[in-house]
Amino acid sequence: MERYFHGIIIIIIIIIHTYIFTLIDVAIAADRNVIQYEAEKNLKYKRLCTEIQRMWILKFTIVPVIIGATGKVTRSLRKNLEAVPGKHSVDSPQKTAILGTSHIIREVLQCEA
Repeated sequence: MERYFHGIIIIIIIIIHTYIFTLIDVAIAADRNVIQYEAEKNLKYKRLCTEIQRMWILKFTIVPVIIGATGKVTRSLRKNLEAVPGKHSVDSPQKTAILGTSHIIREVLQCEA
């Protein structure tokens, strides 16, 4: 019997010269829970946000990147990705989530691709 463990992906970007601390939390959720999961992530890191702002006098940004198992995203995902330095698209993480879901389904059903 194989066990699947979910990993937690947290990316932290600190831009020293502008005093900006960006925490990016990436997660894959069930499609019906995407909006609720994003709200939970914001609440989860709110205390950390105020503590870091108070201790280090940095601007703290929380960027939740939540994608549904079949590629569903929230309306605020594009706005959230704009807070991250660099060029980003929503298509690539959506494609990765869909391919990962199809891989798991094939394994469970033991189908040949």
